[in-house]
Parts: sequence; structure tokens; C-alpha cells
Amino acid sequence: MGGIIGWAVLGLVAGAIAKMIYPGSQGGGLFATMALGLIGAFVGGSLYTLITTGKIALGAISGAALLPSLLFAVLGSMVAIFIWGLVTRNA
Repeated sequence: MGGIIGWAVLGLVAGAIAKMIYPGSQGGGLFATMALGLIGAFVGGSLYTLITTGKIALGAISGAALLPSLLFAVLGSMVAIFIWGLVTRNA
């Protein structure tokens, strides 16, 4: 149960930081920010795995390394914001 709460907090913090850094207005409330951060954690974890091992694997960074987890979750959240903007853009 602590893992779920930890992921929720990491998602909320990473999503909020990504929204502050990313230019423009993304909208969304608390749950949208948390979902964005959780998606970002998985995207960032996958990118981290690709960079460090050269293998593509879906997943998030786990372990005691909170700062790298947060950094890659924020970067992954920014990628998720960018992709969401491309998908929802009016043609």
C-alpha cells in the first residue's frame, strides 16, 4: 500500500513541476496532474532504462534514488505534455 501512495505522491509532484516548467497552459486539476506525473514516471523510467542499458523496457525507476526518479518522471511528464498537445491540437 505504501508503494501506491509513494507513486501517487511522485506523480503529483512530477506532474506539477512539469506543468510549471513546460511553456503554455495545460489546464487540468489535481487528478489530471497526478495522472500526467504517473504517465511521466513510466515514460521517464523507460527512457532511463533505454539510456542506461540500451534495452527498451516499459517501467518506472524504483529504489532509493529519489532524485533521479523525480528528474526522469518530470522529463517523462514533459514528453507526455508534448504528445498530449499534439494529439489534442485542432487541425
